[in-house]
Amino acid sequence: MQNKNKRKTRRWKNCSSCIADHCNHECYITYITGLYSLEWEIKPEKRSRRALCCCSLRERLFYPFLVIAFCISVVLLLVWIETSNEYHGFDWVVYLITRYWFFWSLLLLSLFGILAAYTALLLVLGFLLIWEGYELYLHWSHKILTMLVIGICTFFMTLLFKFWNDRWLTLGLSLKIFAPYIHLSSITVMVLLSWPVAFYLVHWELEAVQVAIGLPFFLILFCLFVVPLGIYSPCLQEKDELGPKPGLIGHRGAPMLGPENTMMSFEKAVENGAFALESDVYLSYDGVPFLMHDYDLRRTTNIGEIMPNASNTTTNLFYWDFLSTLNAGRWFVQSRLKPFHNMEPLSEADREKARNQKIPKLADLLELAQKERKFVIFDLNSPPINHPFRNTFIQQVVRVILDSKIEQHLIYWLPNSERNYVKLEAPGFQQVGRLTPIEVLTRENISIINVDYKKLFYNGLKDYKEANITINLYIVNEPWLFSLAWCSRIHSVTTDNVQLLRQMHVPYYLMTPGYYVFMWLLLDIVSFIFIVAIFYFHWWRESQKEKVFETTSSHTDGESISLKERKSEKGETLNVPLDPASQVRAGPRTPAAPSAGLTGPRKKDSEPSLVQETTKPLMPTDNFTQRMPTQAPAYEVNTEATVQPAVPDSK
Repeated sequence: MQNKNKRKTRRWKNCSSCIADHCNHECYITYITGLYSLEWEIKPEKRSRRALCCCSLRERLFYPFLVIAFCISVVLLLVWIETSNEYHGFDWVVYLITRYWFFWSLLLLSLFGILAAYTALLLVLGFLLIWEGYELYLHWSHKILTMLVIGICTFFMTLLFKFWNDRWLTLGLSLKIFAPYIHLSSITVMVLLSWPVAFYLVHWELEAVQVAIGLPFFLILFCLFVVPLGIYSPCLQEKDELGPKPGLIGHRGAPMLGPENTMMSFEKAVENGAFALESDVYLSYDGVPFLMHDYDLRRTTNIGEIMPNASNTTTNLFYWDFLSTLNAGRWFVQSRLKPFHNMEPLSEADREKARNQKIPKLADLLELAQKERKFVIFDLNSPPINHPFRNTFIQQVVRVILDSKIEQHLIYWLPNSERNYVKLEAPGFQQVGRLTPIEVLTRENISIINVDYKKLFYNGLKDYKEANITINLYIVNEPWLFSLAWCSRIHSVTTDNVQLLRQMHVPYYLMTPGYYVFMWLLLDIVSFIFIVAIFYFHWWRESQKEKVFETTSSHTDGESISLKERKSEKGETLNVPLDPASQVRAGPRTPAAPSAGLTGPRKKDSEPSLVQETTKPLMPTDNFTQRMPTQAPAYEVNTEATVQPAVPDSK
């Protein structure tokens, strides 16, 4: 008895688990359908078959647009992530247009991330519905949003191509350093994609669809298997072949640790190991060189509070007496105006020090550089036409440098104007050129160049290195970009992120060639085995389904044939002619002779049912009379004579 109860309990648990699994699966399908079609109840379809076919065709035609929206949004998101080194410059350009400082770069990053996530979600939901065998029905609101995603991404892609074309150069550089890792990750992704590809190739019977799905997949897979034969990455090298770490030049000091172009910022750069200090120099209306980056004083000073009408006035149209009274650090401690989104919180002492910063003169920077034995490099902005030092600003700046008594070799002279005059007045200055031909640099006796990193990597880096030209790149803030410069044997970089780059002791993403070849071959073999196994599994499962279907159909056909045979046997039994002897009406006590149609042993319980089965279908109707007009009278007589002996006599 206990065993029976246990078995009953086990059966009940199994039945309950099956019911729970079924309910969970129904909820799962309901959620997917609700998100995809905005219908939170699975209703039976009441439309006609033609309407269903048209709807399915429309959905299949729209699905490629969803794939296009996903691809464009992912590419745009990838480009924007890889160009994070330029976020500050982008925010500054937008500030010049809107006159409002905000992290516009992060806003666009969030927008592109939302678009990519939205389209990816729709793709995954559509794939799951197809996997479960449901027809796709994307809601009209999702279709509108999908087309809107395509429009937004196309708009920003056009802007990138037209106004920020160098962003694509940054993306290409990122592929140089990430190429080995992208290659290994792509093989893993192809293994995951082989499951749905194998599913569609096995289930679709149209050859055109199979070619459209399978051919690109196998071509991409083949390219990934052999791409290391032609891949090049500067960070694929042995550790003993790695060059020295590039030097760090503080761009406007250390602008993440103190207000840019202030003495606090330059002191922080010195504390964090910068070997040189970079700045931007303007000349005041009375001829005093001072440090400022923007064309006006609105963003980095409090001129809006002191003289609002002069906020948009050009920087070098003010006298130094007025400029020296402006506060140049209070904006830095305000959360709305902080220049970098990844700034670390300042200590209370640093916050108080930043609030009291003033606009420094060039002479103040030279004094700090002389004291700390640091190099100085600066951009010199020419005054406007109506400025009194319009034609003599070079002479004025050289005079200030020489009067500071700084060692001349600590000056990296960058301006191109009146370079011959500078060589005569200060022969100890180190002349720094731009991205000019090597012949011009050799003729002017220039052995140092200061160039944009995007332009140099695509314009003769190897030639400049072979000519023993010292190279400085600007502006390098991201560790991956600094690693690329390090692996490429660049001598120095100008950076805003000096406090982070100084902590790097080896380049990121450095990989030895032997290890990469080992991982390449291992992943190729493992992925090939997995892909073959996945395709074989789908083929085997489909063949098993076909066998089951054939067995079921043959069994169904056999049952239908046997049913027809039984029906025909019944019909033959009813149409068997009776002997004349059995047609004679017998007396009440005379036993009736068995007829030819009713052979076999008699059964008490089966006889009445036999009578019912025999007589009920033979009730005379109009249709039956029309079908057998000649046999009806004789048949009735025979039936009557046959049935009467089977009825027991009441007497």
